[in-house]
Amino acid sequence: MGILAGDPLPVGAEAPLFEARDETGALVRLADLRGRAVVLHFYPGDDTRICTEQLCEVRDHYEALRATGAAVYGVNPFGAASHASFRAKFGFHFPLLVDEGRRIMRAYRCGRFIVARTVYVISADGRIAFAQRGRPPVSAY
Repeated sequence: MGILAGDPLPVGAEAPLFEARDETGALVRLADLRGRAVVLHFYPGDDTRICTEQLCEVRDHYEALRATGAAVYGVNPFGAASHASFRAKFGFHFPLLVDEGRRIMRAYRCGRFIVARTVYVISADGRIAFAQRGRPPVSAY
C-alpha cells in the first residue's frame, strides 16, 4: 500500500470497529453506535481550504442528516486542540475525531500517510452503505 490506499471499502462490507476521542476528549466507539447510521468524513487537514468547504457543506446540511438519525463525524489525525479550534471557528455541530496513529484511516482504506478524502455511511447494522472518494455532495448519501 502506498501513500493512498486503493478503492474504499465496498458497499455491503462490515465496517471496521474503532474507538477514538473527539476534540473534547469524549470517547466514541463505533460498536456503541450500532442501531443508527454513522457518517464518517475522512479529510486531510483542519482549517485548509477544501477541507473547510467540505465540512461547511456538511454543517449546512447537518439538520437533514440528523433528521435521519445519523451520527456524523469528521476524522483525521490532527490533535484535539486543532480540531477544537477548527470546529469552533466554523460552527460545526458534529464532533471531529482524533485518529491517533492513523489506525482508523488505514482500516477504512483512506491512506497510510496522507488522508484520502473519503465519505462513508455505515448502516444501522454495521455495514458500509456508501463509500466514495473525493467530495461527494451531501445529497449523494
